[in-house]
Amino acid sequence: MTADVPPRTPTDAPPHIPAVPAVPAPVARVPLSDQVRTFVLEGLLNGRWQPGDRIVERRIGLELGVSQTPIREALRDLQAMQLVESIPNKGMRVKELTPGQLTEVYPVRAALEKLAAELAVHRMAGDVTALEHHLLRLRELADAGDIDGQIHHGVEFHREIVRASGNQVLLRNWESLAIELWTRLSLKWLRTEPHENACDHEAIVEAFRRRDPYVGRLVQLHVLGYASASHSASK
Repeated sequence: MTADVPPRTPTDAPPHIPAVPAVPAPVARVPLSDQVRTFVLEGLLNGRWQPGDRIVERRIGLELGVSQTPIREALRDLQAMQLVESIPNKGMRVKELTPGQLTEVYPVRAALEKLAAELAVHRMAGDVTALEHHLLRLRELADAGDIDGQIHHGVEFHREIVRASGNQVLLRNWESLAIELWTRLSLKWLRTEPHENACDHEAIVEAFRRRDPYVGRLVQLHVLGYASASHSASK
């Protein structure tokens, strides 16, 4: 007589059947070159490196424990952003920031944001919740005298408009301008005056709320106004 066979349990599964992972797959690590780029950008903002200072690859490698390859990749990115420059026989140095560079950036930014606003106004359909959040924070931070906070939320306000355009090519080109970084560096190195304030943005919020067909032009003039303010303050 055949003995009763107990029911198979999950642990009795044949070895060739893979088990379900007990923990989620690890999140992808940030590339080393991105980490190096962030490290150098923070150094520019906190004053570790000033215009004209040499950036020594070996020293960064020792501090971060990385090879020269990701350092060189990061410095190439920063060179494309016009923040550093390669001097023959002298290595990489922090580039001087001039008012002329800012006046070149703002018209490009204004053109991108004009197109973004024209695309976004239909997609937002009058919903200005995200813009109102940053407008509220701008008011609060202005009252508190928090310039860094005003810069951050001012840039985020404009980023919301570009995101709302739904055009990833447009967003990538806008992000490549590194607007928040340039704004902070211009305050630090050129002693320009901060120009992020709530009043400048209220008319834009209202234009999106009522789906104004001319909102793109309004945003464009708004950004070009930054260029005029920066040029005047740097004289």
